[in-house]
Amino acid sequence: MEIILASKSPRRAQLLQQFGLDFRVVAGPALEGSCGEPEELAVSNAVSKAVSVAPSYPQALTIGADTIVVLDGHLLGKPGSSFEAETMLKALSGRVHQVMTGVALCLGSRVARTFVVYTAVKFRRLSEHEIRAYVQTGEPLDKAGAYGIQGLGGLFVEEIHGCYFNVVGLPMPRLLLELRAFGIDVFS
Repeated sequence: MEIILASKSPRRAQLLQQFGLDFRVVAGPALEGSCGEPEELAVSNAVSKAVSVAPSYPQALTIGADTIVVLDGHLLGKPGSSFEAETMLKALSGRVHQVMTGVALCLGSRVARTFVVYTAVKFRRLSEHEIRAYVQTGEPLDKAGAYGIQGLGGLFVEEIHGCYFNVVGLPMPRLLLELRAFGIDVFS
């Protein structure tokens, strides 16, 4: 079965490649929400991404995903500026936050499965210098919560409870289990 990744995220594509899956990237004109309960929002955005593409590939399995960072019940999306990235990183400094990724799997125009995976991430205390220098790299500007655990932002992480890949953007262990229901298994 062909797999379609309905995402513009190079990190999600890299994860699928890393685990040997054959797929095609087709990002559609999905409308992403930005308010609501975090879990519902993550799933809703994932579904929106998948269904914007899936009807064009009725024989394929389409994967949509959305990763959200939550601190004290507040969503931390992708920062719109360097100032906003610095503000987010200051808020995360020395604290635990939640990263949740909603995933939708579609067959044709039918949503076949959805799920959410949670990971708790604790940042160590960050200095003003570290925050400014990190923001100047540009790395945090296209990432929810203003950091990438797989890059320099990983140096801020003191602890993680849950799936590392979820924080990168796609909870691969859970996704690979879900794919088996569609006859896709990396171990066969």
